[in-house]
Amino acid sequence: MNSIKWNRFLDKAFQVVGIASTLIGLVLLAFFIGSILDDGLKRINLDFLTSLPSRKPEKAGILTAWAGTLWIFGLTALISIPLGVSAGIYLEEYARKGRLSNILEVNITNLAGVPSVIYGILGLEIFARTMNLGGSLLTGALTLSLLILPIIIVATREAIKAVPNSIREASYGMGATRWQTMRHTVLPAAGGGIATGIILALSRAVGEAAPLIVVGALAYVPFTPKTPMDDFTVLPIQIFNWTSRPDPGFIINAAAGIIILLGITFLLNGIAVWLRYRWQKKVNW
Repeated sequence: MNSIKWNRFLDKAFQVVGIASTLIGLVLLAFFIGSILDDGLKRINLDFLTSLPSRKPEKAGILTAWAGTLWIFGLTALISIPLGVSAGIYLEEYARKGRLSNILEVNITNLAGVPSVIYGILGLEIFARTMNLGGSLLTGALTLSLLILPIIIVATREAIKAVPNSIREASYGMGATRWQTMRHTVLPAAGGGIATGIILALSRAVGEAAPLIVVGALAYVPFTPKTPMDDFTVLPIQIFNWTSRPDPGFIINAAAGIIILLGITFLLNGIAVWLRYRWQKKVNW
């Protein structure tokens, strides 16, 4: 009886600690977001979005930063989505199960937890120096593609794995080939999960600063990029640059930039949640 009472006491204690930790986290998050909104909302206007960087905080804008962010987002998506989804399909449906495939699975899962700055060092050596791409948009996109590829591969595999085998068996029973089954039945059924993983991966890429700083992204760019080989900056780097300056006006600019970056991140995560909800309803049906 003593052991039963002790276990019940531990269960209640863990519940209380969990609830208290959650409440403290929510309060701190609300305080953090509230202070940022209080400082930054008054700075967000059309001039702030369309102005170039400046040494005067009241004239500084984020045109080059959000333009670079859009370029990085688009190029990273073009590179990582086909490679990640194709690799996930191959590893889950076509690769022979054995020692080599197990090693690949373990390494891909581990790569998803590698610090982003390590990918920056890898991108600097391979893309910026060996391939002589310099600190261009293409270098940044290739580096971030390496960063999020493991996430897309794992999400693709899990989404495909969640498709019931009865769907495959019904397709084979109708005389469909393996590729036809994959293309016309499995992928449509797994599409929501795959899209969710892609969006969450790209959301992480949008918020990264460390690997881009390592590969040569600039803190001050007085022009918007026109080609993938141009120099660039992104919103996280611009925010970091402003927070490092002593002028209080730049702190307000940084708060406004954080609000915009949070808005982009929340939008992407909201789309991912919506897609996952629709996908789960479809699978359960």
